[in-house]
Amino acid sequence: MKRFLLNFKKYRFLLVQLTVKEIKLKYRNSYLGIIWTLLEPLLTMLVLTLVFSKLLGKNTRDFPVYILTGRLLFSFFSGTSKQALKSVRSHAGMIKKVYVPKYMYPLAAVLSNYVTFLISLVVLVGVAIVRKVTPTLWLLQAVVPLAIIFCLALGTGLFLSAAAVFFRDLEYLWGVATMILMYSSAIFYRAEDVLSDKNEWIFKLNPIYACIDNFRSAVFGTAMNLDETIYSACVAAGLIIVGGFFFFKKQDRFILHI
Repeated sequence: MKRFLLNFKKYRFLLVQLTVKEIKLKYRNSYLGIIWTLLEPLLTMLVLTLVFSKLLGKNTRDFPVYILTGRLLFSFFSGTSKQALKSVRSHAGMIKKVYVPKYMYPLAAVLSNYVTFLISLVVLVGVAIVRKVTPTLWLLQAVVPLAIIFCLALGTGLFLSAAAVFFRDLEYLWGVATMILMYSSAIFYRAEDVLSDKNEWIFKLNPIYACIDNFRSAVFGTAMNLDETIYSACVAAGLIIVGGFFFFKKQDRFILHI
């Protein structure tokens, strides 16, 4: 652990540069640039609200905020995991030329997306003000699900980035997996409207839903679900351990396959 910390300290400046580079590449040749980070979730929220408020009959004052909280968190996880998956392969040229701790690449992908995700929360604040969702002291607990979903993305990213080096089709399989996660995360519908004894396990097994549900609790001024918090935190810790172990075990073979 001491060796890892010293190595991390030595290359922390490179991590910052890689993170900045990822952010710049994301908005390269874009006229709106970082503004798209604010505009895209807002436009998506408007579309989903218009469609599902009619279909589900949930045209309540706070429904746009409900949708946006789920949309922002899931988009962060989905976008981050997909970018991290390709992070090692996309830096093949650098890996072959100079020594850089290889974990820097998926870590930079996660950090760059987390920065833009935090910026996009400005949209949530604005929509909450417009829809008159009053903040309470419970809002402080939002730090917990935001930290947990970062760890979920990091653990998943470490595993996927290493596995994708050896199994190229993983990118397409993960696309299907994220779609399944999306529909079981209650982004544009209320979970209580579809919960039953037969399908409750779908939500209980999804740590992304647990983070979204707890984040919504913070935004709407209620206590987080302790069981969901413990479960999602344990899954996040497990993913970091498993993902980190797999990554460091396989990293010396990357150069033979990229």
